Amino acid sequence: MMPLAQMAEAVLRTADGRAKTALSRQYAAEWQAARDRGETPEIGRAAPPMHPERPEQPELLSPRDVPRRRPGTPEGRIALLHAVAHIELNAVDLHWDVIARFAHVPMPLGFYDDWVKAADEESKHFNLMCDCLEELGSHYGALPAHAGMWRAAEDTASDFMGRLAVVPMVLEARGLDVTPGMIEVFRKADAASAVAALETIYAEEVAHVAYGSKWFHFLCGRHDEDPKERFHALVRKYFHGPLKPPFNEEKRAEAGIPPDFYWPLTEEV
Repeated sequence: MMPLAQMAEAVLRTADGRAKTALSRQYAAEWQAARDRGETPEIGRAAPPMHPERPEQPELLSPRDVPRRRPGTPEGRIALLHAVAHIELNAVDLHWDVIARFAHVPMPLGFYDDWVKAADEESKHFNLMCDCLEELGSHYGALPAHAGMWRAAEDTASDFMGRLAVVPMVLEARGLDVTPGMIEVFRKADAASAVAALETIYAEEVAHVAYGSKWFHFLCGRHDEDPKERFHALVRKYFHGPLKPPFNEEKRAEAGIPPDFYWPLTEEV
């Protein structure tokens, strides 16, 4: 079996979304099969690109230039699904990138188990969103998308703890806040496939946030640092602007992030 870091790099260097997620799921299955056999697979080393390969479409725009569409219209619901698909594809790359980019940091095998599983689930989520778009006569790439999705990865490319703080514990935690509202939009539109897909995403994203919290706390323990103080310092350093309520406090707590981690970050620094 190829070393895991090299698998991660291969996913990052695959452009087409469906092909990227197919490779991601293949490698995740290979890793899990080896772990189920009681093996200790090689992690290895990789040279991940600073930016993952992307398909020619969608056109990537500055956040302020992405057209706003009302979710109460069919076009608006397609735009919402397209935006979620774009987020999920970036999440696939983010989870493989944390494996490839920080493979030089000694970590327990459980760390890799968690992030391979997360990457596999994000791959499934992307394909669910693509299926929903195609059911509505559209496809991923048909609309422009947010160009800033990879900024957190660039900013934290040399900071392992910063990556865990900003990506799962801030950006993915935000998904826990907003997904229930999206589910309600599609429920009102009697869009059963979209509701089912978003409910799957919502249920599985809690664990991804929890992985971030778990391994962030692990590294804080390794370096004898206070997790809350370190989290606040890293988010203020790498996240651009304050965190915005309302927060899904129940799901955030389920993921291991208490209110005193995020409420102080709602203030401008």
